[in-house]
Amino acid sequence: MIEIIPTYVPHDSEDLALGAEKVRTFASNIHIDVDDGIFAPHITWPYVREGVFDPFDLAALAALDVEIHLMVAQPREIGMAFARAGALRILGHVEAFASEDEAHTTLKEWRKEGASEVGLGILLGTPLEVLDHHRYVVDSVHMMSIATIGVQGIPYEPSAPERIRALHERYPDILIGVDGGVSPNNIADLVRAGARRFGVGSAISKSDNPKAAYESIKALAESATER
Repeated sequence: MIEIIPTYVPHDSEDLALGAEKVRTFASNIHIDVDDGIFAPHITWPYVREGVFDPFDLAALAALDVEIHLMVAQPREIGMAFARAGALRILGHVEAFASEDEAHTTLKEWRKEGASEVGLGILLGTPLEVLDHHRYVVDSVHMMSIATIGVQGIPYEPSAPERIRALHERYPDILIGVDGGVSPNNIADLVRAGARRFGVGSAISKSDNPKAAYESIKALAESATER
């Protein structure tokens, strides 16, 4: 099954509500990027300064399935807070954990606190082999297809499909998500490489007609599965 998940990068709670209102008109899910100013270069909601976040809730995202992408250096506590707040899916980054045991323990804690799905993100330059010991404890792997994280609009890396294909061949049973520069120009290649879930930012949010852009990207992805 193909999933297209509109990405939003909120700067504060009001911005979060505004983004949810827009996305809700054409989609049932939303991908929220969370940056701590350390792992990723910018600070976004709910962080208020480097590595420090304020209490929050997800009331503004009511009726949306919420996927949280934690681009943060210390994902455990904030992931637990998102799980308690009702996030459906929480994605930490494999590079953010000090050890395999820490990663596994954290993922288990997120599930215990209420997350239905947990996964690990992996940066473009990180060897795929680091996922060897995680493949049985994740619901998905979230692959970055841009070289720099934390900002929408960074150019897509043409090498991404080859990397996705390599991961799919290595772990054929793992659901692969892709994030970064996904657009009508590349989504078919990404699908054919083995990806099935896509966080899509600028290609939807900067369109004159976000609903039409969302539907077009989804149709292109679904068509690619038939070839």
